[in-house]
Amino acid sequence: MQHPLKLQGEVFDKMTNEEFFHFCQANRELRIERNHLHEIYIMSPANSLSSLFNNEISFQLTLWNKQQEAGQVFDSSGGFTLPDESVFSPDAAWIAGERWEALTTEEKAHFAPLCPEFIIELKSPSDSLKALQKKMLRWIENGVQLGLLILPEEKEVYLYHASGKIDVARGFVEKVDCSPVLQGFTLDLSFMKL
Repeated sequence: MQHPLKLQGEVFDKMTNEEFFHFCQANRELRIERNHLHEIYIMSPANSLSSLFNNEISFQLTLWNKQQEAGQVFDSSGGFTLPDESVFSPDAAWIAGERWEALTTEEKAHFAPLCPEFIIELKSPSDSLKALQKKMLRWIENGVQLGLLILPEEKEVYLYHASGKIDVARGFVEKVDCSPVLQGFTLDLSFMKL
């Protein structure tokens, strides 16, 4: 299992939000995140199977959103600056339309300074489960109302609720109901065949 590369040194530890944004823009080919301690991590690119799965998940979420006209859907390349100053890029995210529209054009053109209501993290073989579980808790602490952690190899989905409750769906045989946060959206994971 590969672990993310942690960049160390005062120049990285003391980056402002603006400097971090420009650092990421200058290194677009890399997957970069920053945690609440301002530690910067570079992750390896997703493997082809993970990319395929992520595309299908984003498609389902986008299709539901188009029908509902409820907000905005973001893919894995979109970063968000959370209240604790973490900058995370979930595999998929949804933000209510009125919250997105309340941002300025400049805020939208950077790592938007808000926490999505709904996010999905998809575990790839190179990801640490423990690190992803910690990240999911960080998402919830910053305001996510519902977060899904999908484990394709185990055929499990962990549903992290704003209340702190964590549910588990096993087998990928039933659709995962994301109501009431995303009213009427059910995620069908039956396509995930390893």
